[in-house]
Amino acid sequence: MMKNLFTEIPATLPNELIEVLLEAANVRIERIVSHGHASPDGFWYDQDQHEWVVVLKGAARLWVEGEEPVEMQPGDFVNIPAQKRHRVEWTTPDEPTIWLAVHYERKARIR
Repeated sequence: MMKNLFTEIPATLPNELIEVLLEAANVRIERIVSHGHASPDGFWYDQDQHEWVVVLKGAARLWVEGEEPVEMQPGDFVNIPAQKRHRVEWTTPDEPTIWLAVHYERKARIR
C-alpha cells in the first residue's frame, strides 16, 4: 500500500508525532512531525543506535553535544553517532516540520 510522507498530519499536535514506517533487524525508519516542539529543558536524547535524520519540510535547530547548534532547512541532514547526546532546540511554529529518521546498528557504513 502506497503512503505519502506529507499527508495524514493532524491539525493539532500536543506532542511530536513519531510513526515507525519500517522496522527490520538492524534498522528503523521513522517519520517525525513537529509543530513548534522542542526537547524539554535539560533533556538530551542518548540512543543506542546511530541516527541519520533529514528535514523534509519546515525548519529546526538541532544541537549535538560538543558541537555548535545547526539550523536545518529542507534537504539538510545529519548523522548522529550512537550514544552522542543531542536535542531539538526549536521547530517552526507556523507549519509542521517533517523529519525522516533512520536508526541503524553500529556496524553500518555511511558513504
